[in-house]
Amino acid sequence: MLRELLEEHEFLVLDGALATELEARGYDLEDPLWSARVLLEDPDAIRKVHVDYLKAGADILTTASYQATFQGFRERGLSAGRTRDLLLRSVQLAVEAVAEIGGRGKDGRVGPLVAASIGPYGAYRHDGSEYRGDYEIGTEELVDFHRDRFGCLSATGVDLLALETVPCLSEARAYSHLLREYTAVEAWLSFSCRDDRSLSSGESIQEAVELVDQMERVVAVGVNCTGPQWIDSIVETMKSATSKPIIVYPNSGECWDSLSHGWIEKKRPQIGADLLRRWVDAGAQILGGCCRTGPELVRLIAGLRDS
Repeated sequence: MLRELLEEHEFLVLDGALATELEARGYDLEDPLWSARVLLEDPDAIRKVHVDYLKAGADILTTASYQATFQGFRERGLSAGRTRDLLLRSVQLAVEAVAEIGGRGKDGRVGPLVAASIGPYGAYRHDGSEYRGDYEIGTEELVDFHRDRFGCLSATGVDLLALETVPCLSEARAYSHLLREYTAVEAWLSFSCRDDRSLSSGESIQEAVELVDQMERVVAVGVNCTGPQWIDSIVETMKSATSKPIIVYPNSGECWDSLSHGWIEKKRPQIGADLLRRWVDAGAQILGGCCRTGPELVRLIAGLRDS
């Protein structure tokens, strides 16, 4: 369905940050479960955020499952069965939001699509390692870590999986293995990068995209939770290594401090229409926002696309 939707538009509009919006609405996410805490305690708040992103113009919603892992919920005392129910609920909340605005099927419309978010191993660790890639386990252990959630979300009938904030090649290889194991679903895979040449781990972006280019069930590749100042060059590098659609959803340009569990503000480029147009001209076909972005950015992207 992603390919069909891309045929209809110059570029597609992805949603923005879920956690940022929940915090803006008064929810305390200072918790190892992060936004998954709200999935457990007040799921309707998540549905309302999804609706607001759709009203802002999003073509694709990502579910509240980024930090919802079997391991994390088990440490909170939840059974595997309860965790499966919560993962299924994360998808259902997005589906309900689409139905609420009368999106899918209206006037023959293909979207909006629902992408089930799978965050990296570093998100479960809650120590910022998704921005460093300094995992202490290898590909086989990462396959084992992700398998249960991957299998559960793959079986929901979701439009695709969002394999997000991947900081290193070993995690990309783990996803490649799981996509061969679970063949009922397609995915996009987006990396977190430290600059315009390197993943967060320091490994080559070029090498990473060449790896993903060989993954048959990955229908788009890109970058997320990375400073907007790097996006132009990253897109150009990715375009040189793959013919797959490029997806970009940077953060606001601030840096995450894993010691204080907060964002360090620094001088950053304003994400405006000119910058967004540069990304499209460089070859990006799906645009959205990550941490510290909201419906305003999505509204801007949609307005640029529809102008």
